[in-house]
Amino acid sequence: MLRKKLIVMMFLLPAINAFSQKKVVPTPQWRPRYHFTPEKNWTNDPNGLLFLNGEFQLYYQHNPFENKWGHMSWGHATSKDLIQWNYLPVAIPEVVTKDTTTWIYSGSAVVDKNNTSGFGTTEKPPIVAIFTADQPKQHKESQFIAYSNDNGMSYKMYSGNPVIDLNKSDFRDPNVFWSEQSKQWVMTVSMVNEHMVRFYGSKDLKTWTKLSDFGPAGYTKNGWECPSLLPLTVDDDPKKIKWVLFVSSGGDHGPLIQYFVGDFDGTTFKDDNNGEKVLPVDYGDAFYAAIAWRDAPQNKKILLGWIQDGRKETYPWKGQMSIPHDLSLRTTDNGLRLRQLPSSIATQNLSKYATGKTLLKKNLKIEDTRISLNKERPFSGNSYWIDAEFDVSKAKKTGFYIVENPDVTKNIIVAYDSEKKQLYVDCGNAEAGNKSRENLIQAAPMKDENGIIKIQILVDNSSLEVFGNDGEKVISTMIYPDINATSLWVFTEGKSVLKNLKLWDFSQK
Repeated sequence: MLRKKLIVMMFLLPAINAFSQKKVVPTPQWRPRYHFTPEKNWTNDPNGLLFLNGEFQLYYQHNPFENKWGHMSWGHATSKDLIQWNYLPVAIPEVVTKDTTTWIYSGSAVVDKNNTSGFGTTEKPPIVAIFTADQPKQHKESQFIAYSNDNGMSYKMYSGNPVIDLNKSDFRDPNVFWSEQSKQWVMTVSMVNEHMVRFYGSKDLKTWTKLSDFGPAGYTKNGWECPSLLPLTVDDDPKKIKWVLFVSSGGDHGPLIQYFVGDFDGTTFKDDNNGEKVLPVDYGDAFYAAIAWRDAPQNKKILLGWIQDGRKETYPWKGQMSIPHDLSLRTTDNGLRLRQLPSSIATQNLSKYATGKTLLKKNLKIEDTRISLNKERPFSGNSYWIDAEFDVSKAKKTGFYIVENPDVTKNIIVAYDSEKKQLYVDCGNAEAGNKSRENLIQAAPMKDENGIIKIQILVDNSSLEVFGNDGEKVISTMIYPDINATSLWVFTEGKSVLKNLKLWDFSQK
């Protein structure tokens, strides 16, 4: 997880100071409707993702007491469809004794189906959580485990903790999985300041042996965090598998997650690009600390990230999760690249939660103008989901003006620039007070395919996620529209054809 000195000092301290001095004002207009947020108080990294008994288990970094970072514990929620969430009691609270405070930092959880740990039985396997124990008084981070015999509702600390201790202050975020190659549990964990991922192996989740190190590689200007290693299919062929190593780091202009594509033999990860390429997972300024459900239905690998809330105050909650992403790899002219799409488990339930009928349009010709979509939306609000396909072969720029305030023509632009060959989000005239100057325009290189581009735009009151060309590129950011900034337009500079449009509206009546 991003430590207090990195996140709070860099991004949130001014807001927190102001928060403590001013009267707290609820902000329901910015509460997402189809993204996870806690009922109240702070959240950051997703933790311990499991699919268990037909439900997605989400643990998350949580302050149970305040709407700011601190008292780190594991909150808990479940969902059947990755849209609607059931809130549960805190699963692993901070531990405070006379001599030591132990905060429960980021980590993972596994179902120990063969009871290798001995914490349960083969008939009733335990769930084992593996996480970083941060002890601020000792300036120390080590790896702890805890186990559950009640389907993950509560956990008991292992009496032999810590299971890995290097007497370091920055050593965190263990992610554990079972390796069929080496017939053991494998852990990836961050050697933060060394810009390395260390691999450990264990037969019982209690005794760990160093296997190998990866790094330094790729982006190394800031410390490495939240590593995870996943096997992903190539070009939708289940027989073709490559391994992808994810690493989070504070980037030049905010959060960055990079990934490496290569091979894993159960002991060592080898990057196909020899650590020389920086491959971003997301081109925005908010997506961070993402890990995946490894055991989702249909063998899906579903990535979930924390979307950072930036400078604005929200109340009574702070922080939210991204839409879950289905992951795969695709072959491109530049090599294997990550493909991310909003998870099909979520998208198949859109109509169930939408208000009113789905807005549909086909073959709408647009020439040097903009066309309002508000009159055809059932409700005026800023929680909606757009799937759009354009023919941009004769266009300069094509896309949408979203969250527009008609009184002052303040809006955000989500569009494709045919000349620059890039997907972009322009927040310049709406978010200048909430973003640093270099983040007002966020762009990702993307080519049209025979003049055709596809854009998915997920607007959810305070979050904006844009997926280009079937998940080739992703831009995620935070937005804070005025209450009356609810206008939506489609536009073109030049000529375009809106070949297909679907819009699901989740705004309240």
